[in-house]
Amino acid sequence: MLLFFLLIKLPVIAFETDGERFYLKEEAFELSWIHSVEKEEWREYYERDGQMLRLTETHFKTFGAGVPSDGTILPSDDGFVHMRIDREFEELNLTVSENAQTMIRAGGREMPLYSLAEDYGTFRISVEYIHLWNYVGGKTL
Repeated sequence: MLLFFLLIKLPVIAFETDGERFYLKEEAFELSWIHSVEKEEWREYYERDGQMLRLTETHFKTFGAGVPSDGTILPSDDGFVHMRIDREFEELNLTVSENAQTMIRAGGREMPLYSLAEDYGTFRISVEYIHLWNYVGGKTL
């Protein structure tokens, strides 16, 4: 039985910054920030898919540079353009700042990533399989 607990690994979404790691146990999260040019909120929706992160949808106010051009526009009435995306990533590399108000939303919680790193610090976001003791005792978002 003890061997079982020593060998079992569980999937999480890992957020790493400056050698510090935080784990998100949920299978999906929303990433939001204030766009540096438009000064409007952008939202992206990700799911854990095996060892990959899958961008499923994005919400933004206006079309411009950097907006995906291969997504499907979805009906909406909240002032945002909703676009379905189906793109896989092994990892995301994200720069956060208080200016951009970079946030993660998951499981009914909001976590300001910019408060967990220095201004203009970076996060590496990826899927990891961690031992049960790290799953229970690790730092969570």
